[in-house]
Amino acid sequence: MDVAVKTPWHLWVVGGLSLLWNLFPVVDFSMTNMQNEFWLSQYNEAQRAFFLSTPLWANIGWALGGFGSFIGSLLLLLRSRNALTAFLVSAAGLAVVSYYQLVQNGERLKQLLGDIPLYTTITVWVVLLALILYARSMKVKGILR
Repeated sequence: MDVAVKTPWHLWVVGGLSLLWNLFPVVDFSMTNMQNEFWLSQYNEAQRAFFLSTPLWANIGWALGGFGSFIGSLLLLLRSRNALTAFLVSAAGLAVVSYYQLVQNGERLKQLLGDIPLYTTITVWVVLLALILYARSMKVKGILR
């Protein structure tokens, strides 16, 4: 016999806030790869050249990271157990793009943007790890089906 598990209020808060948070990388990826002039106008020529010369493998990591988290947030709101999988896919993508930006091109990126990419990456990792732990907890408690 299945017992209906009531959705806790915090799932709606976490899911909604994470959906808004994860909308940014989806927009950023899409606008950058479409070479939207308005979006790229915030960067100087050297910064633009760096972002637009991202190799395919790093772009795939960027897409998996951003879209994975956005889909994970949607699935969290839908109470799907697959939210955890989507967040884990996002972590794999984030690992790839973090390697590209901070390990392979760390000095160049620091010259172009200072410490902002480092602090941004740390913040994104902290939020993503928190979402992974939250989704796992909700799955174990039977909230996600």
